[in-house]
Amino acid sequence: MQAITLNGLTKVYGKEKTIAVNEVSFSVEQGELFGLIGPDGAGKTSVFRMLTTVLLPDDGSATVNGFDVVKDYKQIRNSVGYMPGKFSLYPDMSIEENLNFFATVFNTTVEENYHLIRDIYVQIEPFKKRRAGKLSGGMKQKLALCCALIHKPSVLFLDEPTTGVDPVSRKEFWEMLKRLKAQNITIIVSTPYMDEAALCDRIALMQDGKILSIDTPANIVGAYPDQLFAVKADHMYALLTSAAQYENTINSYAFGEYAHVAVPAGGDPEAGAAALKSSLENAGLKNVAVFPTTPTIEDCFIKLTLNRPLN
Repeated sequence: MQAITLNGLTKVYGKEKTIAVNEVSFSVEQGELFGLIGPDGAGKTSVFRMLTTVLLPDDGSATVNGFDVVKDYKQIRNSVGYMPGKFSLYPDMSIEENLNFFATVFNTTVEENYHLIRDIYVQIEPFKKRRAGKLSGGMKQKLALCCALIHKPSVLFLDEPTTGVDPVSRKEFWEMLKRLKAQNITIIVSTPYMDEAALCDRIALMQDGKILSIDTPANIVGAYPDQLFAVKADHMYALLTSAAQYENTINSYAFGEYAHVAVPAGGDPEAGAAALKSSLENAGLKNVAVFPTTPTIEDCFIKLTLNRPLN
């Protein structure tokens, strides 16, 4: 059963008719953990705001739990949880007061649905009298998730929930999502962090308002068509310049402390690495190291944005 469907969903802003979401279509199955992956400005938040009935689409259609996002907004609002990217709880109210407030809004109580938030709430309960505005980033995130869950939603929308949060809290948050998924809650999460994509059942890569690819993380990585090398040398700028000029280079870019260089697949990887290293050394680079590397979701995303299809 499909919990969420989008068919040509479009959103245009301003007199300039800026297209933020461009005919986006995909579906999310019930109980699925689905990731919408892309950089800032890709259109992720606009998609979320339309699906949660905060924003009206300009074209196309969408349903959540079978309800139309335009006609059936009241039913959708009662059945979904939404955690926006910006902390949006009441900063002058305590943890306890915020949670009770949101439970009351949905005509329920904290006690009635405590089993849904117990694993999360126990981590912030010792500070329940503290004002929400005085919490750390990780604690704000946990409180916001509790408030989004307190009315027992069947679909949970999380808009960049780990942005600005420390690595430990990010890991804890994804472990929480796995436990929620086990309770058959459909979760759609957006993130600019490509490494988080691998934690989803399926992902949609998004850029400039368009969907570039939709599949499981493993299938997207498996469809990467080129041979990829990780390269290191004394000077990154000179390395990138020389790598771009190598005759077999399809594309090259900085990737942490390394440069990633893609060349046509099909040859012997070790021979390819040796040829690339020789070329870079002939260009005057020192301490060059080249070795084959497995592509990541980020490499696949870069490939797609360069208008070179994976399939």
